[in-house]
Amino acid sequence: MKVTLLMLPLVVGVAVGCSPSDEPAFSPAQDAAPPAAADYIDGRVVSASGSPEAGVWVIAETDELPTGYRKIVVTAEDGRFLIPQLPEAGYQVWARAYGLVDTPRTAAAPGTTLNLEVEPAASPRQAAAIYPASYWLSLLNPPDQSAAWASHFKLGCQLCHQVGSVMTRAGDRERFDAGMMKASYMHVTADGLDRGRLLDALEDWSARIAAGETPDAPPRPQGIERNLVITQWAWGDGFTYAHDEIATDKRNPTLYAAGPIYGVDLANDRLLMVDPVSHTASARDVPTLGGFDTPWCEQTYKPLGGDQPLAVGFGSLGCPLADTVSGFAGKYHNPANPHNPMLDDQGRVWITTQVRREWGEDLPTFCREAPEIGGNYHHRQLGWYEPETDQVQLIDTCYGTHHLQFDDKGVLWTSGDSYVIGWFDPARYDPAKPETLADAQGWSEVKIDGNGDGDKDMPLVAFNYGVIPNPVDGSVWTAQPGGDPGGDMNFRGRLVRYDPAQDTHEAYTPPAPGAGPRGVDVDSKGIIWAALGGSGHLARFDRDRCDRRWGTGEQCPEGWTLYRSPGPRMRTGPDPRNEQSADFHYYLYVDQFNTLGMGKDVVVMNGTGSDSLLAFDQKTETFTTIRIPYPLNTYTRGLDGRIDDPDAGWQGRGLWFTNGLDPIFHSEIPQSYVGQVQLRPDPLAR
Repeated sequence: MKVTLLMLPLVVGVAVGCSPSDEPAFSPAQDAAPPAAADYIDGRVVSASGSPEAGVWVIAETDELPTGYRKIVVTAEDGRFLIPQLPEAGYQVWARAYGLVDTPRTAAAPGTTLNLEVEPAASPRQAAAIYPASYWLSLLNPPDQSAAWASHFKLGCQLCHQVGSVMTRAGDRERFDAGMMKASYMHVTADGLDRGRLLDALEDWSARIAAGETPDAPPRPQGIERNLVITQWAWGDGFTYAHDEIATDKRNPTLYAAGPIYGVDLANDRLLMVDPVSHTASARDVPTLGGFDTPWCEQTYKPLGGDQPLAVGFGSLGCPLADTVSGFAGKYHNPANPHNPMLDDQGRVWITTQVRREWGEDLPTFCREAPEIGGNYHHRQLGWYEPETDQVQLIDTCYGTHHLQFDDKGVLWTSGDSYVIGWFDPARYDPAKPETLADAQGWSEVKIDGNGDGDKDMPLVAFNYGVIPNPVDGSVWTAQPGGDPGGDMNFRGRLVRYDPAQDTHEAYTPPAPGAGPRGVDVDSKGIIWAALGGSGHLARFDRDRCDRRWGTGEQCPEGWTLYRSPGPRMRTGPDPRNEQSADFHYYLYVDQFNTLGMGKDVVVMNGTGSDSLLAFDQKTETFTTIRIPYPLNTYTRGLDGRIDDPDAGWQGRGLWFTNGLDPIFHSEIPQSYVGQVQLRPDPLAR
């Protein structure tokens, strides 16, 4: 493999590909004037014979900035590349592509032109070493080819891990069994999957891989996938469990231009921050009330009037089954376990976070008389962080919280409760007046009209995961993933609609093979979109198409449209129409304001099993794969788009994500990071 350094400018070529939307990408004319000083590294990637290599990722990374920094681009049809807008520093530059061996790192600085020579992989096994985890997972044989089992497997195991990564696919039966006991949640999940059948499947899968079986090769980037620029900033440390990030107010993505990106470290009770201008990263502790200090995995719950506390903690890294050894005991000391951040229009970062012990007797007094509150368990409450004062304000709530979204009136809606949907109105709350806490919050028990008599007669007791207010009609939607492999309706999960004006709820279950809605969002027309984590589909739901709206959930299959995500399939039956994607879709984001540049209302879904984001164009009904080739095992969760400068073309906007793999040491680089995706008009635009 040869690397040649040239100090010759590379002429910017013509555009490759086109915008997937009727709304065009930005014109390359804006790039005609060269910068005063070169802020890019360019060059060409070729084979040993001199042939150009298209669709190859070229990566520049440095440790000379205050936090770790890297930028990734893709080569054009003629093998040329240009890595734009690089801060002044020394970089290591190298290339990676499916079917090739990674090139050596080469030192370079902005203004350098490189020729990188690549070699083909020596074997299918060597080539497959950099394939996404979902490709390896597609080799797993679910017991009895059961779609329900496969859905529950993904919703349970891939809740935290990229199953199919090196750390998860190598082992024998005993090693798999012992590993599941090192985290009590994994142990419970394994039992729910029928531990014996799970171990049979994993043992067979791992043995076939050890014997040389490899998955089919993924395609290299094509069309506009070659126009993408991915930038990454390191944050946190080797035990960070980064869970979601936020860059702006979702209702107005021009707010806080070029400002910090905020995230939460669920494992260590920290608010994470990256400044993308100064390239600095920092963290701030998230407190609790009254010195509450019990790690999440050791927490208990006792209902009002109950005798004995019940174990309710989430046992992940460092929380093993009793009498089992863990090498990471105590690494996740997280009594607050903050989950989801959200910026408002006043610059405050709101979070869902646990503020106290969650026994019934510790509820605010005004909550206890409601039976749906006082007699049930509700996890997490609320808080906000004020950047100007560096202060955290904690807010006790009657209901549990998980995700949170503001409506167009400034009311904050939350998921995270299995019994009610809750809301909080900041305009009614004054921290200096504790008596305003009761007036600022409210909730509604989730009960539907199951038989059409007009009465709310059927409680839906299930965890509400995602949440989104619909600005078109004022309704609020949540997603209940389900996941019980032995059930029917519970296996497929449902969307739930709440009408605040009428105080009514409706339920809608995705038709087979769809299962496991997690993330939920809305487009500018009021259409609901959901990521089906169980079956591996993007789902569109249009309530206006429903002939009937009351019922237990099965009443409106005509409202659903399912789009199976790209990539390999699980082996879940002889009928290809029922095969499930091997990918896992943790959440999704509807780009209502064209923050990425692919067009208004493009839907971006997490490919948390495939090192990717999947952008769906509603007009063409096609996916664009935004692959993140490095570091391997990039596991994305919450997404957010921001427009820093609406007049700056592609340079002024981007989509933000974070690598939230748990544990992070499963990643190719054991370090979490926050990333930005930008779409150029062509692969060589500056």
